[in-house]
Amino acid sequence: MGFSDNLRQIRREQRLSQEELAERLKVSRQAVSKWEQGNGYPEVEKLLLLSEVLSVSLDRLMGGNTGAGEEECASIKGSDQARRILIASFDGKSIVNCYRVQASPRFRTRKDEAKYALFGVDSSSFWGENTTVLGWYRDEEALEQEILEIQKALAGGCAAYTLKYAVKVKRHWGKIKIVE
Repeated sequence: MGFSDNLRQIRREQRLSQEELAERLKVSRQAVSKWEQGNGYPEVEKLLLLSEVLSVSLDRLMGGNTGAGEEECASIKGSDQARRILIASFDGKSIVNCYRVQASPRFRTRKDEAKYALFGVDSSSFWGENTTVLGWYRDEEALEQEILEIQKALAGGCAAYTLKYAVKVKRHWGKIKIVE
């Protein structure tokens, strides 16, 4: 099950209406309905609050398995969601429902700055694709390994993926400096 099914099931188990949950989260009932229908996701702050209000882990909400030693991955094969994967951005400010990831060309940067970026594409329109920076990378090998891992997660039917090879960065005067 994916996020939308889990949210609906947990809300019903706790005998909450969409309206009651919406009041606790300080959002509209329509927002909760949209999430349960799989037509969108809450912002990261709301996702954390949702986990707290429902007293469940983010893993349970997002569809991750919590068995010891098992890779946390929910099977969503056979659904429309199977062609997408949730990935949190490097700064934790966004969760992107990606149908595609895209690597940047190499940036001309100093030794202490990120050389590559990975973008998550979540929609496209007449104006172009909507992309979000998912992570920053020191070298091409790490970037390629990350893309391979995301491909494996998608092929395995995972609902969510956590970046493994991205470096921690901070912005300084328009530069993306690597934090050691």
